[in-house]
Amino acid sequence: MNLPPFKRVYGIDFSGARLAGLTAWRAVLDTQNPRPRLIALASLASLAGSAAREVVFPWLVADILAARAVAVGIDAPFSMPLSMTPAATYRDELSWVSTFRDARAMGRTLADDALLRFGVRHVRRETDRINRTPFDSYHYRIVYQTFHVMRDVCRVLSRDAHTAILPFDYTRLGEAERVVVETCPSSTLKRLGLPFRGYKQPGKAPVAPEKVKVRAVLLAALRERMEVPAEFAEQALLNPGGDALDAILAAWGTFESLSTSDHECLRSDAQVCREGWVYA
Repeated sequence: MNLPPFKRVYGIDFSGARLAGLTAWRAVLDTQNPRPRLIALASLASLAGSAAREVVFPWLVADILAARAVAVGIDAPFSMPLSMTPAATYRDELSWVSTFRDARAMGRTLADDALLRFGVRHVRRETDRINRTPFDSYHYRIVYQTFHVMRDVCRVLSRDAHTAILPFDYTRLGEAERVVVETCPSSTLKRLGLPFRGYKQPGKAPVAPEKVKVRAVLLAALRERMEVPAEFAEQALLNPGGDALDAILAAWGTFESLSTSDHECLRSDAQVCREGWVYA
């Protein structure tokens, strides 16, 4: 199966926080030459003109829909474990998520339901196990990302006939002008055998030297695979939270995974096409 040709790949380090734009970043790879080149790196707050998620999420959707010949990898879960959703289709699931009051209510409801039914609070998707993601979709540390990416981003994008959200929309590829997938920088780092801990630093303080050292290792590995101009490398090294680097990793993981995955195999797997897949 052939995917549409991509001129660019976006990597989105997503956030579900109230001021999501402060820690959500977008990296853009130009993939028209044999060696991909990073051509843009910025926080969504700087791009959207506001950090508020009420502004950032509509801006992100509009930015994606305005692009052509682009693949977009977003670092946030697009779906729930099959056993945890009553929805019959992915679009029904996106609507079902929107029935919850907020992310916290969704996470608590699903955790309580899982405990009652399975004796554990957290159930992982098969792709979480295979691709070694850090958390299940509704874990309290990630549920805000899941809730908002599904309700405010994927649900809107799914209405556009020329946008294929994979693996749910392999049948749309013939008409697709853009492809949107779930990715995970941690999974990409694990696949590449690179350090996946020790480079993040919550808060706004200057980055600790030991964090910079790990980031330098990761950037060196990325530069073996793609061009990273000095200005963007410096941003990735010194951005307090590590979100700029995660956006670059999201872009690379998306590019490499889409280029090497067996899409015919994924398309023919009923569980994958309903439950989701992490392209990392």
